Amino acid sequence: MSTEREMSEHEPIRLVCFDWGGVILRICRSFAEGCAAAGLPVRADVQDTVLAQHRRKVAWRYQRGELSCEEYFQLASEQTDGLYTPDEVRLIHDAWLLEEYPGVGEIVERLGATPGVETGLLSNTNPRHWLRRLPGGIDGLPHFPTIEKLSHRHASHLLGEAKPDEAVYRRFEQESGFDAPSILFFDDLEDNIEAARKAGWNAVLIDHEGDTAAQIEAALRRLRVWG
Repeated sequence: MSTEREMSEHEPIRLVCFDWGGVILRICRSFAEGCAAAGLPVRADVQDTVLAQHRRKVAWRYQRGELSCEEYFQLASEQTDGLYTPDEVRLIHDAWLLEEYPGVGEIVERLGATPGVETGLLSNTNPRHWLRRLPGGIDGLPHFPTIEKLSHRHASHLLGEAKPDEAVYRRFEQESGFDAPSILFFDDLEDNIEAARKAGWNAVLIDHEGDTAAQIEAALRRLRVWG
């Protein structure tokens, strides 16, 4: 498989695309973390492997726009075997988004002022989280404004497709008007990065536990987006 460096040598990077959670925005990484962020206890058996698999399937449908928020809260509650009510699932859901990583907003602003380069977002997300990019977007919860500075913003629940399916990368290309070799993509999940590379994108894996801004800037310099 071609490396990100080899791919970039064939065509200049013209679009820098970001994932949201784990790259721009710090999020909870497990049901237990979500409970802690929401101020709820981790109740016995909720982390049972079978229940967790069922919740992931429900979340997949939700991220693809197949379920409303209320339908998701109800189904996810059922997949805790009734240990959490739909209202408690909503509290966990709202607490899932934590804070923006330091320095990423400044990188996005600088990219916006870089000649010949545009910016984008490709995120697996959902209607309720999507509103959190706007001030006062929902129930007075904190909002996270950086992605509003990106030019080509695409969310899985609006596209009806989700990473790592190849279709979502092709759909992004169609919607943005950029071809695969001209796109540089940052994501924190290996499956999404592998799929992006198979689609012909330049793709860089971000360690969500580290300094994401420093990792992004290093890649931008390495791939000659910035000198």
